[in-house]
Amino acid sequence: MTTIVRMAKRVKKQQALMFLGAVIFIAGQVWFSLKIPDYMETITRLVKTPDSEISEIYRNGGMMLACAGAGIVSAMIASWFSVHVAASFSRDLRTDIYDKVESFSMNEIDSFSTASLITRSTNDVTQIQNFMCRGLQHLIKAPFMVVWALIKISGRHWQWTVLTVCSIAVMTCIVLFMMLYAHPKLRKRQAYTDDLSRDLRENLTGIRVIRAYNAEPYQEAKFDQANRILTDNERKAHHAMGLMRPTIKFVNNALMVGIYLVGAYLIASSDPGDQIAIFSDMVVYSSYAAILIQAFMDLNMAFNQYPRAAVSAERILQVLDTKTDVTDGTDSEPLQGKGTLEFQHVFFRYPGARSDVLHDISFKVESGKTCAIIGSTGSGKSTLINLIPRLYDPQAGKILIDGVDIRELSLKHLKDTIGYASQKAVLLRGTVASNVAYGDNDQLPRTDADITEALATAQALPFVERMDHGIDSEISRGGTSVSGGQRQRLSIARSICWHPQIYLFDDTFSALDFETDRRLRMALSQNHHDVTTLLVAQRIGTIRDADNILVLDQGRIVGQGTHSQLMHTCKIYQEIARTQLSEQELA
Repeated sequence: MTTIVRMAKRVKKQQALMFLGAVIFIAGQVWFSLKIPDYMETITRLVKTPDSEISEIYRNGGMMLACAGAGIVSAMIASWFSVHVAASFSRDLRTDIYDKVESFSMNEIDSFSTASLITRSTNDVTQIQNFMCRGLQHLIKAPFMVVWALIKISGRHWQWTVLTVCSIAVMTCIVLFMMLYAHPKLRKRQAYTDDLSRDLRENLTGIRVIRAYNAEPYQEAKFDQANRILTDNERKAHHAMGLMRPTIKFVNNALMVGIYLVGAYLIASSDPGDQIAIFSDMVVYSSYAAILIQAFMDLNMAFNQYPRAAVSAERILQVLDTKTDVTDGTDSEPLQGKGTLEFQHVFFRYPGARSDVLHDISFKVESGKTCAIIGSTGSGKSTLINLIPRLYDPQAGKILIDGVDIRELSLKHLKDTIGYASQKAVLLRGTVASNVAYGDNDQLPRTDADITEALATAQALPFVERMDHGIDSEISRGGTSVSGGQRQRLSIARSICWHPQIYLFDDTFSALDFETDRRLRMALSQNHHDVTTLLVAQRIGTIRDADNILVLDQGRIVGQGTHSQLMHTCKIYQEIARTQLSEQELA
């Protein structure tokens, strides 16, 4: 219940007012519905009473129709209010989740998993929307109907009261059974859905590897297991829920039979003058009893939706309440320097890891210089690069740009300073132009000339010009419509399009042939010689002309200098060079 209360606090003032309007019209709907049996009682008495005025019967019949019509109108208006509130609240909730996830560092994203975040943003929000749209209507209407109906039937022969109380006790037991047996299973539904979504996403994203290794049966078994767990849980819960409606219908029919049997006995044993009044009471009592049973059915429907909504609300609040490791800096002024980058005694450890990935990293790259990073797999090269755009924050030490700690900079100005090309080239659905000019940088306009220049520097212009529509050619989701090398060149073009002060290339030359690699580096040095460059690479040929080369091993800098210097001073660099360069090149 605390979770629902916390979620209710997120309702905006306008939504709360509309929800109040829904409550008012629901109360009106109940009031009009419960007035109908009163007019029915009057009509029954008039029909059975000699010399009754037919106009009175018509008048009461007209009032019944008016109440029925007013009840329908009230229900429609209440439903409109509920749907509007549920839809707008869900829209705001999805926006809040999206904005929160966008602010997450990689640490928070990894802790939730992508599949779970997708489920929370879609299925969980839908569960809350359904509960607000329909469940709350039942939950509000049922108490009104129960209390009002009990007030109306109180004092009308104790035998009927005993029957009604017994029926209510049976229905209460049914509702308690549902809450104790079915509801816990419904609460597990979302977690099982997460597992199923995770397996499905893994199958879809890894389909090439799965088929290459004939692993379809293994993946099918994994999916079938998650699917079977979810199915068994749903089956048991819905089997129990399926007993609810026929059981309540049986109780309703038994109550009606009991009311009429008791009524027949009371009429047969009463004086002729009291028989009409007892008959009228019986008709009205049966109508109120039917309303009472319907109230319990509505209440059960609300209780069936509540556990799903409660679990979904809890899962959504877990996302919204998560504190982000990477917080926005307070310095809102853009950097005025030239892009000097410096690491001062930086240590970093991934969340949950036992040891540091980076140990006491210190180096400086002057403005306009190129610093290359090389090392074996797992030495911490990509981790070091990822600290600069603050995908993670170090546990100790400082990273400075033009003498300013990057944690003090606003994230927007930090990102405007950096052109980042990740290890895995990621393209988004759109066009070549939209991918290259991707992002929001208010310092420079995005023009076709900027895009063409970036493509030319990245050696991507020749193949883009061969495409059907040039820079307006379509790019599919994930960039599957172009090759791996073409994706990398478009990713590099995107990183340089906005003319940032610092380039970060995280092994983005790996899919390029040697000639394209050479031409690209020459274009960068000629056209962007004033930009600070930090380059991660596996090939000596890519980094040998860098102004400074860092050699990483197990998260530590074990060598630093130019290519010729490292060939004399760093054993690890020499070993890498021997595996890649010929004897003539080594000489």
